[in-house]
Amino acid sequence: MSFIRTRRTALPLAVLAVAGVALTACSGGSGSSGGGDDDKTVTIYGTIADTEAKLLEESWADFEKDSGITIKYESSKEFESQIGIRAQGGNPPDLAIFPQPGLLADLAKRDYLKPAPDSVKANIEKYWSTDWAAYGTVNDTVYGAPLMASVKGLVWYQPAKFKEWGVEVPKTWDELLTLTKTIQEKTGAAPWCAGFGSGDASGWPGTDWIEDLVLRQQGPDVYDDWVANKVKFTDPKIKEAFDSVGEILKNPEYVNASFGDVSSINSTEFGDVAPALASGACALHHQASFFSGFLEDAGATVAPDGDVWAFVTPGIKEGETAVTGGGEIVGAFSDDESTVKVQEYLSSPEWANKRVKLGGVISANNGLDPANASTPILSQAIEILQDEKTTFRFDASDLMPGAVGAGTFWKGLVNWINGDETDQVLKDIEAGWPSSE
Repeated sequence: MSFIRTRRTALPLAVLAVAGVALTACSGGSGSSGGGDDDKTVTIYGTIADTEAKLLEESWADFEKDSGITIKYESSKEFESQIGIRAQGGNPPDLAIFPQPGLLADLAKRDYLKPAPDSVKANIEKYWSTDWAAYGTVNDTVYGAPLMASVKGLVWYQPAKFKEWGVEVPKTWDELLTLTKTIQEKTGAAPWCAGFGSGDASGWPGTDWIEDLVLRQQGPDVYDDWVANKVKFTDPKIKEAFDSVGEILKNPEYVNASFGDVSSINSTEFGDVAPALASGACALHHQASFFSGFLEDAGATVAPDGDVWAFVTPGIKEGETAVTGGGEIVGAFSDDESTVKVQEYLSSPEWANKRVKLGGVISANNGLDPANASTPILSQAIEILQDEKTTFRFDASDLMPGAVGAGTFWKGLVNWINGDETDQVLKDIEAGWPSSE
């Protein structure tokens, strides 16, 4: 099944104010709660679509039957811009599933969101790490609970091909570069395939590469300071990450397997890489755990002894386990009794286990049994998230203000792949940072 986390540009809320007024005039909104038709109906708004949305609705079907609460879910590809319009127009949903903690924080700071109820805060304290709890906390107030998650920075490959070429999974970044060179020399073809295409969000797969290298090369403290803009994009530490990624993505001998030259990375849709990897047309690909769904759609078996498997992008030193990841945070615009009950259920291990059993997703909920995951790669991802030795950081672009994380950062990666000089790209990205931040 296709598992897509839609990533769209989040427009600054101030820019949306006029549009919000216009929307109110034609929406027929029912006041600040903007929720269901009665106190037993709860509306949820998010980016989760298609098959994934059907499974989401299936995950709470038993809860609806037991509680007598009807949940109405609405998906939108323009969630990041529309949620601000709806909030300002007085027509928000009861609950929203935010793919970007930074967007949740923007709305919380403007008093559109309700603080999380005590029952939800209790679940967060019991079932999530302090890092995950922090992503739904704004100015020391808890507003949202984590929902699902993904582990980023996986390198996908074909185990049978590795055996044929006599190569092994690398344990350090330098070994990954050596592996890349070895495959190129043995096959005479570019080993890596990559796709940055994603509509208005083109470039985001490239930001994942940069984030992986910043975390691995500089450590979590510098990563956190970078997210907060205490370390600028123009800092040599961040340029080092670009240079390291460029050793692969800007080398015409290493990319873009079966698609073209380096510039073809931008014209290749990120999901279109799956068939090439499944067929063996490319040897290596960098993408998050959700990519397993695309590979299965392409006919590949994802398993250690299957057609395709994955390893975590290695650290600078052997034995280091640092991963970036993504996920959603559920925030509330209403605090009526039914909304609170749904919010509490979605923050529970009962919901997490039920949804993960349905397939295709994982959660960082500590009450989740990895055995409930639908594939070996997702079980592995859950174990990584639950391992106390793992250094985990949320996707930096999703934590940064939308003007940067979903704006100049994404665009900067596209320009960089198109040949713009790294120093200029870094200046352009940094210029997007709001002056008030």
